[in-house]
Amino acid sequence: MRDLVSEAIPRMASPIHSMGIEEGSWEELVKPSTVGGGMADVAMPCHSLAPIMKKSPSEIADNIASAVSDSLEGIATVSSLNGFVNLLATDTWLSSKVEALIRDPRMGISLEDSRTIAVDYSAPNVAKEMHVGHLRSTVIGDAIVRMLEFKGHRVIKENHVGDWGTPFGMLIEHLLDLGESEVAGEKGISDFDQFYKQARHKFDEDQDFAERSRSRVVKLQSEDNETLRLWQILVDISTRYFNEVYSMLGVLLTDDDLMGESAYRHILPNVVARLSECGMLENSDGAEVVFLGGKWVNREGDPFPVMIRKADGGYNYSTSDLACIIDRVERLGCDDLLYVVGTPQKQHFEMVFEVASNAGFIDQSNRAIHVNFGSVLDSDGQMLKSRKGQNVKLVDLLREAIVRADSSISEKNPELTGSEREEVAKMIGIGAVKYSDLSSDRTKDYVFDWDRMLSFEGNTAPYLQYSHARICSIFSRSGVSRNSLTDSRIILATPEERALARELLGFSQAVDYSIEGLYPHRLCTHLHSVSSSFASFYEVCHVLDGDDAVKSSRLALCDMTARSLSLGLGLLGIETPERM
Repeated sequence: MRDLVSEAIPRMASPIHSMGIEEGSWEELVKPSTVGGGMADVAMPCHSLAPIMKKSPSEIADNIASAVSDSLEGIATVSSLNGFVNLLATDTWLSSKVEALIRDPRMGISLEDSRTIAVDYSAPNVAKEMHVGHLRSTVIGDAIVRMLEFKGHRVIKENHVGDWGTPFGMLIEHLLDLGESEVAGEKGISDFDQFYKQARHKFDEDQDFAERSRSRVVKLQSEDNETLRLWQILVDISTRYFNEVYSMLGVLLTDDDLMGESAYRHILPNVVARLSECGMLENSDGAEVVFLGGKWVNREGDPFPVMIRKADGGYNYSTSDLACIIDRVERLGCDDLLYVVGTPQKQHFEMVFEVASNAGFIDQSNRAIHVNFGSVLDSDGQMLKSRKGQNVKLVDLLREAIVRADSSISEKNPELTGSEREEVAKMIGIGAVKYSDLSSDRTKDYVFDWDRMLSFEGNTAPYLQYSHARICSIFSRSGVSRNSLTDSRIILATPEERALARELLGFSQAVDYSIEGLYPHRLCTHLHSVSSSFASFYEVCHVLDGDDAVKSSRLALCDMTARSLSLGLGLLGIETPERM
């Protein structure tokens, strides 16, 4: 109800100032109410004014409510309770605001001043399977990208793929042992985990293979043409595999967004040189490091180093991430840098960001944010594993989601058949997996539960998708085109209509609130509220009955509900079927 806040404050100003309450001391107190039940849309707590006014909060609230009541006539009714001034929007005001949304394809979501924002997410490794651990980074990052783009920002998707380093010596030699033509063919690598484990086993057990691998690493780092050609084979095979996963997930990432570690290898010496020039680089047992001081100390109280170049001349992850910052700020012109990476990397990014700031790689105009997330757990609260105790492959999980969704459809709507059923099963299955992740506070661990995420009840994607499909069904029976409702008048004659109207007006605020903290679950919570309010509305208000004005109003509410669900789920990267 921020619209009510913005309209109420100017009208409240004069009577409040006449009470001796100074400008700037009360405006921030007027906020959307957090208490449901139809008591208030906007509330103003008066407790902080008590020391100034030398009165009790309840007396101040009573006085303010009496003073501003006339100035808010037609907009809100005013009351006071327990030291709060409560504003409840009038039906007339609600109707006018909802009517404006009928003609707004953005459902009230405004554009922001555009910033250039790099979002670093997904980040699988070449020649390795994508597992459940990659699910959270990919899905959360994709939702953030979609929301930021919709708000008018220029978003650069950076898929920081692990495609460089010492393991590629053994991977290339293993490729040669298997036969280049065999691996590079259409069949490619059928099991990346097995491929990597075989290479690692040979490296650990076969001294000759280990020596060949070390020699190959030297050739790779010196950019030997033949070695780079073999390396590219592994990259290309892996890219095809990544694309298969991204296609199943329905995310925005493409080959153009791939920015592997290899892309920054030529900047690494520059990082060392610039840190040295500004006097930040120190020698520690032959390694080149940065000591930040302050809170960065180990258990013994000794300064904790940021490793830049190891004693053997190799570079560290910190060096690579500093190279990324230089590239993104100076070449791409990024204002903000977002890193959608697991919570265990919190300290790493805090230290990297501090080094970058102290070295002048970023300044106060830039924002560098670690968008951290927790782990995916099983029902016992342990890290999610397969029955064999292995990491769950993402492809296998997504395929199972589609199979389970197809089984649910066969029970709920056996009339869906053929390609339509396959398409809907994918929408529901993939949507369920993504929504289960996104609807959880990203900073916390969440439990992966098939039954809950595929349920048609509760805060789940199938529940929201079914609400959308139900509205599409209403319109198919009504004979009324949704485009014909643009001039509808909104009539709020029942509590259920009023409740739904309030949820629809809160949609744009929920989107902005999600973007503000980069928390997709806030949008999920609101979409569930919209869907729940619609269910209550649908049960009580007979949409296709009544006179033309009532029917038009209720159909318009249905249309806006469907658009909110479709747009909101779309911003989360989830599709909305018209039948299910």
